[in-house]
Amino acid sequence: MPTIALEHVTKYYQAGRHGWTEKQIELGVEDVSLTIEQGDFVFVIGSSGAGKSTLLDLISGQMKPDQGVVRLDGRDLSKLMRWNYTRTTLLFGKVPQEQSLIRKMTVEENLMLAARVGRKLESAKQLHARIEKVIGLVGMAGTGKRYPAEMSIGECRRVELARALINSPPILILDEITANLDDDNIWDIFHLLTEINHRGTTVIMATHASKYVNIMRRRVVTLVDGRLFGDVRKGRYGDVV
Repeated sequence: MPTIALEHVTKYYQAGRHGWTEKQIELGVEDVSLTIEQGDFVFVIGSSGAGKSTLLDLISGQMKPDQGVVRLDGRDLSKLMRWNYTRTTLLFGKVPQEQSLIRKMTVEENLMLAARVGRKLESAKQLHARIEKVIGLVGMAGTGKRYPAEMSIGECRRVELARALINSPPILILDEITANLDDDNIWDIFHLLTEINHRGTTVIMATHASKYVNIMRRRVVTLVDGRLFGDVRKGRYGDVV
């Protein structure tokens, strides 16, 4: 099962269009070294702009570091992505920070797009069964024909979680999935993620939901200005040692 290792990883952003000057370079993360074992449940915390989303993009291979290396079971993730993009992306299920469902498609159609990746030989019956199973898993059974515009924010986030889970990835990456949700929806999602993690799935989650981080007491990784400031097993929000 995949182990993720970041070795002295740094990522910069180019702020302007006229060459790389000191004023035009913005820091994403700097010199981050971190190992995440299969089955870990990791909260990534920090203020807005601390580098949480950048870190998640580096871990999932959506972004390549400018310095250092991200390894998946000892192999350079950026090289794996070039060699077999489809196979590598199937290792990660991701819910981005911004809502990303295609609004002109039904729940079922949104999930079908993700479900077909790398499954060319799967029958329509098998595909439908997988979709129904994962919709039920996130508590949205019977919603396959509904459109995102007909659902609440919390329901849409559940569907996005279902989409991330549709191919049974060993690693789940969530960027502020509970943002703008009420307490009931937040707790339901945390309870669901706990169940998924107990089945062996690695969960890596950027969040500001301090109350729930404190209740769950899982691993807490803290970023400050792009740098790793704390990494605590069974931690609370703000723990650094």
